[in-house]
Amino acid sequence: MYAIIETGGKQLKVVAGQEVYIEKVATEVGEIVTFDKVLFVGGDDVKVGVPFVEGASVTAKVVEQGRAKKITVFKYKPKKNYKRKLGHRQPFTKVIIADITL
Repeated sequence: MYAIIETGGKQLKVVAGQEVYIEKVATEVGEIVTFDKVLFVGGDDVKVGVPFVEGASVTAKVVEQGRAKKITVFKYKPKKNYKRKLGHRQPFTKVIIADITL
């Protein structure tokens, strides 16, 4: 069985036992997180939400909190002596999907 959930403004297809990197969730490592915004549940019994499947949830265990590799943003305008160099590290949460319930 698999599910499509919405978290952090993104949609993810998840399967039980899968490790997923999602947008930062404010929880401690080792805690259980429940995702109630389930859009679709597939497998033997298919459920499609309008917009969410009622009564469906996905539970996951938080494994790690971290930040991704740094990206460099460089802006410039030719012949105008304008240069800006910025860096950004996106925070993430690594979770292991424990269970998909209907």
